[in-house]
Amino acid sequence: FIFIVVICVTIRITIGDKLMQAIALINLVSVSNKNNNAVNEEIKIDLENKSLTHYPAWGEKYGTLTIDAINVKLGLYYGDALSILRKGVGQSVSHFPGEGGSIICMAHDTGGFLKYLYTVNVGDKINIKTNYGNFTYEIYETKIVDQSDTDAVYIQDNEEILMLYTCYPSNSIGHATHRFVTYSKLIEGDIF
Repeated sequence: FIFIVVICVTIRITIGDKLMQAIALINLVSVSNKNNNAVNEEIKIDLENKSLTHYPAWGEKYGTLTIDAINVKLGLYYGDALSILRKGVGQSVSHFPGEGGSIICMAHDTGGFLKYLYTVNVGDKINIKTNYGNFTYEIYETKIVDQSDTDAVYIQDNEEILMLYTCYPSNSIGHATHRFVTYSKLIEGDIF
């Protein structure tokens, strides 16, 4: 048993990021028709179709996420690989702000990122600033869920809901088996 654990930990340490990137690339196949961003091409939103005209590249910072209630201001990156989450908030393959569907974002609970996310309250605001617009979301629910509960962060197309999560509890030693999730509805969007 110990031998198997040591091998798994070794594999995770040596190729964990590469494995996560490979999985993320596989996930990108489902949105490859969206990811048509040319080098240095500005990201804009098509209001009629509620979709971006150009999408950020995998790992690209495309905005800033701010939660004043817990004094958080972090870069927002497209992607959810560990290398991306070391920089700030990552966004999984989901809708983007302004597109009218689920936006799924996550960040580590360490390193000054979302350590105190669990202290937010219903009614607190989450702001996302991008180069194509500013978006304000209001928290309407929070939950503590099991790490394997994929139904807790779901993709839908009917309403713009920001789901932001991190590991819970934030003071755990080792791997946290739960996630703290905030659910926020778009209350204001200013598109440039």
